[in-house]
Amino acid sequence: MTTSAWTQPASGTSATPPGVGGEALDLISLGRRVRHLRKAKDLTLDDLGAAVGTVASQLSLVENGKREPKLGMLQRLAAALGVTIDELLGAEPPSRRAALEIALERAQRGPLYESLGLPKVRISSRLPVEVLESLVGLQGELERRLNEQVATPEEARRANAELRAVMRERNNYFQEIEVQAQTVLDAVGYSTGPVSQHLIADIAAHLGFSLHHVGDLPHSTRSVTDLKNRRIYLTQSQRTDHDPRSVLLQALGHYVLEHRTPENYGEFLRQRVATNYFAAALLLPERPTVEFLKRAKAAKEISVEDIRDNFAVSYETAAHRFTNLATEHLDIPTHFQKTHKSGIIYKAYENDGVTFPQDHTGAIEGQPSCRRWTSRVVFDVQDKFRAYNQYTDTPSGTYWCTARTERAASGEFSLSIGVPYAHVKWFRGRDTDIREKSFCPDESCCRRPPADLAREWAGHAWPSARAHSHLLAAMPPGAFPGVDETEVYAFLAAHSR
Repeated sequence: MTTSAWTQPASGTSATPPGVGGEALDLISLGRRVRHLRKAKDLTLDDLGAAVGTVASQLSLVENGKREPKLGMLQRLAAALGVTIDELLGAEPPSRRAALEIALERAQRGPLYESLGLPKVRISSRLPVEVLESLVGLQGELERRLNEQVATPEEARRANAELRAVMRERNNYFQEIEVQAQTVLDAVGYSTGPVSQHLIADIAAHLGFSLHHVGDLPHSTRSVTDLKNRRIYLTQSQRTDHDPRSVLLQALGHYVLEHRTPENYGEFLRQRVATNYFAAALLLPERPTVEFLKRAKAAKEISVEDIRDNFAVSYETAAHRFTNLATEHLDIPTHFQKTHKSGIIYKAYENDGVTFPQDHTGAIEGQPSCRRWTSRVVFDVQDKFRAYNQYTDTPSGTYWCTARTERAASGEFSLSIGVPYAHVKWFRGRDTDIREKSFCPDESCCRRPPADLAREWAGHAWPSARAHSHLLAAMPPGAFPGVDETEVYAFLAAHSR
């Protein structure tokens, strides 16, 4: 994938010389490279010191990554060692041994090693490569296990909040994924209309995968991709909350977007959101969807139901896709909510200034939505056939929202799209006369019981709370949280025969 939005920058510092570009040197890597080049020329520290005009003790500090040489010294070192400045500051270690020495030195200087209180190993040419391998491997495994242990719900919420900030910054529009999706559609001859299962099977074949529907898919998965034999396994069951087309396209998305095994929950989350975006960009291709939306805007008849019906997708997929394209192509800021009937927000996105409830990490998910918002009021509406439309006055402005409810295995949810009052003129349903007033986050709005009820029942009620054990549990371990890898590997072994 070619964007910085869904991937993190590589660790380590730039190899730009001091004073050039304002970035610092990677001193450990530089020192090991100087040592390697010096020994390759069969020079002692004294020999090299004499050539560059310094003493051996100063060069030793440079080689050990404990002193930053000035630009003039770097130039003299490069000349004496017969390389360019770029080669001297190369990003790749000069040898496998040098890479191990660099990794061990960095580990021993890190906070984790310091916290262990262990003596530091002196890294010298006499230290066997096998010992270096073992020490570096142990350090890596220790870091991996500690990272698993800290994958708490709070960390997950924090990662989700950080990702939502990136989405807001880019108006939830990622052109690089749009381009990759369009490239795939062009390759299989897509022209217009809903994307059929037959066309999706063509996409899988074009990418070199065969499809296999099975009845024993591991319970913790929606699909399993066998990269060795280029197979994608899907469930035969028709009882699922997920569109089978989306499940398959998300599996293909990991391949097209060149995802690697996630190293932490934040990366896992970014990959999942990216593949969801990729699947939506295939089911509702950018060009025809934007043309459809622009026609609807010109007619002042934008409707999520029409998007759903025109492209044969779920209401939730249509609503999500609207948030991808509305601001970028229609200049309409918007917000989205998926809220459980209990009032808890499951998913949310906004770039229109609406104030969602959030915790100290900035997370919206898991917070209760205001009782007066469209996303809550819609549950009490008798007419479930039509979309429910409502204006809501809030401390951050007046918003118009449209919502529907849908049932899933985990309960009933509302799905709502909203826009600021200034943009309601483009939407069908703007003529509603339903209006609510919300004062949230002020507790007097809906968090505190009405005074008459409180007077009658305060001190006389003792409810037995439904235990939400997931709020206390750590995140499921593993690179793919909640997935039983033993079950997956056994499944692949059985089917590969």
